[in-house]
Amino acid sequence: MSQDRSAFGAFLRARRDRLTPAQAGIDAFPGARRVPGLRREELAMLAGLSTDHYSRLEQGRQSAVSESVLTALTRALRLNDVEAAHLRDLAAPTSRQRAPAPEVQRPDPGLLRLAVALDHVPVLLLGQRSEVLARNALLQAVLGRPLPPGSSFMDFLFRDPLARERIVNWAEFGARSIAAMRLEVGRRPHDRQLADEVRDLLDSDPDAARWWQDHAVRDYASVSKRIVHPEAGVLDFGIEIVTAPHLAGQHLVVYTVEPGSPTARILPILASWATDVTRDPASSARSGRVDALGSQHVQES
Repeated sequence: MSQDRSAFGAFLRARRDRLTPAQAGIDAFPGARRVPGLRREELAMLAGLSTDHYSRLEQGRQSAVSESVLTALTRALRLNDVEAAHLRDLAAPTSRQRAPAPEVQRPDPGLLRLAVALDHVPVLLLGQRSEVLARNALLQAVLGRPLPPGSSFMDFLFRDPLARERIVNWAEFGARSIAAMRLEVGRRPHDRQLADEVRDLLDSDPDAARWWQDHAVRDYASVSKRIVHPEAGVLDFGIEIVTAPHLAGQHLVVYTVEPGSPTARILPILASWATDVTRDPASSARSGRVDALGSQHVQES
């Protein structure tokens, strides 16, 4: 059994376990139930497959999976668009799998220019494997850590105690981050560096390991984030994600605020504090500049 097929089967099992007969719109088959969700034979019936065929899929013993079967499984399991795409990634044969990304990433110039233009709010440019490619001084002021280009945002989120202290809804944000990472692993199964980083994270953090076992997948999408700042108090942000259409794997994370809100009113003050801090050349960039991987600063013209 290949590792890819094992992951495919595990995802099927996890999605089957979460779907009850009532939710699937069928009467439960008679007899004692040993699973929290659908039985294999119930799902096989919903997908129009034989129980033996479905069992081979879930056990990783089916070498090829047709498009019609994937469509039937997507419908039977009631997968959303992100989950359906993940199922297809896991089912793709080796010849169709995406090649590993280059080890050294360079920030997308268009996203960098946008980051500079949005310097009145915290911004963070993440690459593949959640590597920090760029960030502005206001992000450092809000999160309380420099997060220099080349560092790992997942390391900060799960290994730095300050993340749990400052992010009020840390558990929600952490679970979503793990789900996004699982989606990336499915997209790039040959990326050994990503696989090693995931393994290290799961070995070191029980929360990350527990969420990983859920097999949940999420694309980078809008989410709310509440941060408790030691001087500025509670800050409420809407996290919006911008991607470059011609360069997969890079995401500009923008901390948006409601106009006129307490957070919007306090951000200029935080920006002024950040400017004072960055008079030390060893720290973050001044307001109007973004620290980026591969260059010292990107300056607003």
